Amino acid sequence: MAQFGKASMKRSKPSYIYSIVGVALVLLIMGILGWIFLNFSAVGNTFKEDIRISAYLRTINKDSVQQVQQYISAQPYAKNVQYVNKDEAKNIWSREGSSEDWAKILDHNPLPESIDFYAKSDYVNNDSLNKIQADLMARFGNHIDELQYPRMLVNNLNERASKLGIIFVVVAVILCAIVIVSIDNTIRLAMFSNRFLIKTMQMVGATRGFIARPMDLRAILNGLISSGIAIFLLFVLIKWAEGQFPQLAAIRDTKLTLILFGGMIIIGVGISLFSTHRSVIKYLKMSLDDLY
Repeated sequence: MAQFGKASMKRSKPSYIYSIVGVALVLLIMGILGWIFLNFSAVGNTFKEDIRISAYLRTINKDSVQQVQQYISAQPYAKNVQYVNKDEAKNIWSREGSSEDWAKILDHNPLPESIDFYAKSDYVNNDSLNKIQADLMARFGNHIDELQYPRMLVNNLNERASKLGIIFVVVAVILCAIVIVSIDNTIRLAMFSNRFLIKTMQMVGATRGFIARPMDLRAILNGLISSGIAIFLLFVLIKWAEGQFPQLAAIRDTKLTLILFGGMIIIGVGISLFSTHRSVIKYLKMSLDDLY
């Protein structure tokens, strides 16, 4: 009987290898999907934070200008706050608007001075920007003429981001379901080769806990190995992609990437343990004839 158990354990080893590799590949697919989602979100936020907001000034009093600038800089929504005089405003207009030489048309610069800043992505929507404008006008209405930003662009960015986000969430849910089912099937196939070993241990008097415990521990170890392989391959893939497109490195959020890796470990270990334990209980309840 002991020889039969040893032979069964030897036969089960290759199935563990196939199981580890299969689970690792499925986790890698899930990790790639998660990484794409993180970059999609980061790219959208980058576009939002590239929208310049201008507070056009009524006054050229330096103390008043400094007061407005310091107030905006202290707000949680503001980034890269800077004072733009008439000459700088003209240069910005020339770069982004028209290349005409104003000296041939006008004898003065009609552009107002402004305090330009960029808002953090969470605030780049019309509701938040309207509240910002109302706050600035209430505090500095004598010094600020208006707050200007490309409203249509803000609308389009948020609408498209919302639609793409919904599509991506639906695709992610479907793929996650496929990942879970695939890992579950892979583990069940691996445990199928151990069914006689499980039944033999039960027949010689081993308790359910005694039989399941080592296999559950093995499932946890296999899940960790599979997750480690998947994380390593994903890390290599990320580094390669960032080498090809340096912009990806600039928008990378290390904290979210580590959370993604942690999620891969939890899913890999959790599903491996659940599927293994369920398979053990299933074969313990089956009769010996049914195992054939």
